[in-house]
Formats: sequence, C-alpha cells, structure tokens
Amino acid sequence: MSWMKITARCWLRVGSVWFVMPIILSALGLVASVHAQDPADNFDTVDQTVQRAIKYLLGKQRADGAIVEHQNETTMTSLAIMAMASAGATTSENSPRGEAMRKALNFVLTGDRQDKDGYFGNRDGSRMYGHGITSLMLTEMLGMGANAEQDALIHDRCQKAINLILSAQRQSKRVQDRGGWRYTPNSNDSDLSVSVWQLMALRSAKNDGLDVPAESIQQAIDYLKRSYTSRLDSRGVPIGGPAGFSYIPDQNNPTYTMTAAGLLAMQVCGEYESPLVAGAADWLLAHPPQWNERFFFYGTYYYAQGMYQRGGEHATTADRLVKQMLLDRQQPDGSWTAPSGEEGGAGKVYSTSLAVLSLSVKYHYLPIYQK
Repeated sequence: MSWMKITARCWLRVGSVWFVMPIILSALGLVASVHAQDPADNFDTVDQTVQRAIKYLLGKQRADGAIVEHQNETTMTSLAIMAMASAGATTSENSPRGEAMRKALNFVLTGDRQDKDGYFGNRDGSRMYGHGITSLMLTEMLGMGANAEQDALIHDRCQKAINLILSAQRQSKRVQDRGGWRYTPNSNDSDLSVSVWQLMALRSAKNDGLDVPAESIQQAIDYLKRSYTSRLDSRGVPIGGPAGFSYIPDQNNPTYTMTAAGLLAMQVCGEYESPLVAGAADWLLAHPPQWNERFFFYGTYYYAQGMYQRGGEHATTADRLVKQMLLDRQQPDGSWTAPSGEEGGAGKVYSTSLAVLSLSVKYHYLPIYQK
C-alpha cells in the first residue's frame, strides 16, 4: 500500500490532518499496525478481544480464499474482509492476516461471483442483502488492493455493482417505496433493512469518485424519512418527541435494529443535524439494546457506529453497553454465537464479523464510518 495512494484517499474522504499523519509515519516504516501506534499499555481488553476474533476468522479461511462456514460465501467473505480492515488489517502486510486479506479479496473478485449485469447476490443466494454488503466492502477497499492488477479489478467490479444498485432503485414503485430497495434487482417494493446496505455502498462509492448521481442518494434519504415512525410538521420536525425507524414506511412500530440502521445511514449521508437523527439517537437511549434482540448482531453493528457518530452521551452509553454485551460472550475460539435462531442460522463468521465491526469503532479505519 503506497503512501501517495493512502494519503490522497484519506484526505479526500476525511478532510482531517489527524488521519493523515499516522499514514505518513507508516510510510516511513514507523507504524505497522493499529497496535504499533499505541503504547503497549493501551492494548486493552477490546484489543485482545478483537485480535482473538480475527484469529478465528483466519482459521475459517478456505484454500480458495473464502472465509465462510456453510452458506453465502461471497457475502460472508466480504463481511470478514471489512471486519479485518476495521481493525487495521491491510493487503500490504507481510503477515498471516495480510495474506488472508489478499486471498479473500481475490476470491470475491475472480471466478463467477458477480453476474455480467454486476449482481453479486445471485450465485451465493444472498440476494440484494449480499450485493449491498459486497459492494460496500469493495468501495471501502478501492485503492487498497495488493497490487495494480487487484486495484483495477476492484474498480471494475465496484462500478458494475454500483450500476446494478442504481438500476434497482429506478424500478417502478409505489410512492412510499421510491428511493429504496428490496430483495431482488427488479423488486417493485422496498424495505429499510435492504436499503441501508445499498445506500451506504452508494455513499462510499461517491466518496471514491465513482459515478453516483446525487439525486439517487437524495431519493434514498427521502425513503429513509418515510420510514421514520413520527409524523413531521411543516418544517420537517417530528411531532410528539423522539421516535425511531420501521422496517417499511408509514408504520408506527420502531425497532432497535431499524432505528440503529436508519440513524447510521442518515449520518453517513451527512444528515448529522437532522431532527430525525436526534430523535432516533434519543429513542435508542430510551430503548437500550438487549442480548436477546431478534437481530442482535445486525442491529448492534449499526448501533455502535451510529451512536459513535452522534457523540456525547449517546456515544459513551453505546460504548459501555456494546462492551458489556460482547466482551464476556466471546467463545474460547474467538467467535460469537447469535442469541436468536434466525441470526444463528447465518453462522459464526457472520456474528463474529459484525461483533468486530461493532467493537472497532475505536480504531477509525474504515472511511465510511469516520466522522
């Protein structure tokens, strides 16, 4: 990973010298990893937990590069790549995790994982969920491949994947579903769970300089607003105090997972001062997560990142609760097992990757989650 490439990317994406300086040092060979940047006594319980989890993910890698247990191999590999990258792993490392990153990326990029129309959700059966996850991973890894050839492949696969997302958004839909996505590229309805992955991929791609029309992101934001569970007054301010987000628009049943997802997505799109963001963050303070949540790991990933973005009491509360729920529940092999049957069926690569993404807020490595 060259100094010029990384400095340019982070300066564009973050706009802060604070993030550029460690990269300059690493180019001089003074910083090799996230832990090398900190004194040894700062290697705390979270660091140790994350490293055990990364070791588990490395142990699940197949000879062909996939990191998966039994299903959705492209999607699970993409989640694992994001998890390792969020803890500072790069393709340039001369280490087991560096080799794992190179092999995992190569698995996603080669073969017939992506259809000719750009769709990643067909072969591994993950549908638009998996397509959004893989697209987001590739946009985050753009310019961070192991070599020029891999970088070129990432760029090619990225733009095709983004074009598919844009095409799916343009399908004919009812007014309340416009701007969103659902299970397949030709779906004529939408839900928030699928939509948030596509929106974050679009936002990351736009930050990368890929071809993403501004109106597509605005239409997605408008869809998010219709999924907020409080009516808005003429100024766009929620009526009746804090509220959350629902799975589909025009409903009055906010959930932990959807409220956390909506909170992060709005902020990723720059809506930091939106009254919907303030309301969703306050709703999450009043409705803290529980271990037996239906989609605990999925929701907690959004919760940790979204509340961190909000800052203040919201960030400190989420940091405490996420650690409280995750640290003591890590299995001896470094993995996590989901508390619910629905998530449990996705396997431990899924839950472990999302747990790492939830705990790695402190590192600030993935550009999409930086303020």
